[in-house]
Amino acid sequence: MGDINKEQNALFSVIYKIATDLVHAGHDEVVENAYNLSVSTYIEAEDTREKVDIVKLNAEIKEIVAREQVLRDEIDKIIADIEGGQEA
Repeated sequence: MGDINKEQNALFSVIYKIATDLVHAGHDEVVENAYNLSVSTYIEAEDTREKVDIVKLNAEIKEIVAREQVLRDEIDKIIADIEGGQEA
């Protein structure tokens, strides 16, 4: 039963925030928006995208590619040794 009250309080908080934002939007803004009471009209969604340091990311990719080339070279040497051993 305690969980229901927590859920109700959370819902009330959201509704209160929306109502408060609409009140702050003001009558003129509501009229300008053709009486559109859609929440997204008055409240800008929070940007939750992860910020990426592109310079750091490119440096990491460059390191990975270099390491990949080293591994490919080592594999080529192993294969050459195996192929050279089969000719004998």
